[in-house]
Amino acid sequence: MSKLKVAVMISGRGSNMESLAQACTAPEFPAEICVVLSNKPDAAGLEKAASFGIPTAVVDHTAFADKAAFEHAVVETLEQHGAELICLAGFMRVLSARFVQRFPHQILNIHPSLLPSFPGLHVQQKAIDHGVRFSGCTVHFVVPEVDAGPIVAQAVVPIEEDDTEDSLAARILAKEHLIYPESVKLVAEGRVHIDGRRVRISNGAGD
Repeated sequence: MSKLKVAVMISGRGSNMESLAQACTAPEFPAEICVVLSNKPDAAGLEKAASFGIPTAVVDHTAFADKAAFEHAVVETLEQHGAELICLAGFMRVLSARFVQRFPHQILNIHPSLLPSFPGLHVQQKAIDHGVRFSGCTVHFVVPEVDAGPIVAQAVVPIEEDDTEDSLAARILAKEHLIYPESVKLVAEGRVHIDGRRVRISNGAGD
């Protein structure tokens, strides 16, 4: 059985990339990482990827005259590696509508809140400041609007009375490492079907 070729895009430590890479080491996992691409040459995740024997690539956004030229180079790199699914894992650049439309329903992102609540940045602190009782994380398809695409999976994390942004972020991250590989597995198995804003998960072949 051929495995789905996944490109993972990072900007930093790559902990979610590492959880995906670990999942891909299982012989029965239906996907494999074909490249880890970073927009930062010093991203720690590049070394982690290399330790798994995964090809890496750097497309430094500061080396290009504009966003369009940067994204063109990213697309070329992804195509060279035969990427069929793109996973954003701490990739700290907002992708243009043109880029997203180039890969329709082929880009996943993981976000550390229960979308549609708290899109954007510093969302763990926002959740604490708003006094919500639960936060969590969301795997969603990427659309031109930030953090607004169809939701594949979510995990809930209770907010404790003494939580700080860092303590809540750490507990959410542990859940991210579980639901991101599971979401990739569902996509690779062909069980994910987008119906408007909703994602429907089928039981398997013939469903």
